[in-house]
Amino acid sequence: MNDFSRALVYLNDPYNWSRPNGIADLALEHLVISAVAVLAAAVLALPVGVALGTARRGAGLVVVLSNVSRAVPTLALLTLFAVSPIGFGNRATTIALAVFAVPPILTNTFVGFRGVDPEVREAARGMGMSRGQVLARVELPLALPLVTTGIRTAAVQVVATAGLAALVGGGGLGRLINLGFGQQDYGVMIAGAILVAGLALLTEAVLALLSWALTPGPRRLPFLQVRTANGGSPVPEPTASGVPL
Repeated sequence: MNDFSRALVYLNDPYNWSRPNGIADLALEHLVISAVAVLAAAVLALPVGVALGTARRGAGLVVVLSNVSRAVPTLALLTLFAVSPIGFGNRATTIALAVFAVPPILTNTFVGFRGVDPEVREAARGMGMSRGQVLARVELPLALPLVTTGIRTAAVQVVATAGLAALVGGGGLGRLINLGFGQQDYGVMIAGAILVAGLALLTEAVLALLSWALTPGPRRLPFLQVRTANGGSPVPEPTASGVPL
């Protein structure tokens, strides 16, 4: 029996799912760590992105913050936290993952709000809307596709990276990978990797459906139909990648 067969046997054993600290418990802990990290990153990045995007200023600041956050490896942060008062465990992992999640949310929010046509803003103000109404009823719906794409990108990246928690005494599915590697049981290690990858793909699918449901405009099922402009070539899903700041 090869390692992949042993991984499938491990995943098909109901006891491995239902026992204490089994797959179900570890998957739930993995999701909680990821959700808290993404929520913390959104609380920090969304207001900054909205403020800079509506002011149409601070492109250089966004680039610097985004690049600095991307340049600092999550594992390096975990190592630094281990020798600081933050210490080991899920708290250190959550903070490191929140830093990792800031760049896509900040960049996409900034680009989304900056891309709103100024004439649309002026038209809304001319109709008597207050600044808050313009932001909530005009700018936010127009920027929402990019904002949700940034949150989705951050969430998938965080879920895929949260396995590092096991390296600093934290929980999550990374414990299976760490356990398999420590015991030279590559079947368990592969099973853990499959679970992390599957959870990341599930996160992508769920958030894509949620983004589709929340975005105003004509409803087209995600993954099944690509938007086209004027009947021409397909238009890819909005993203901040490649958009000049």
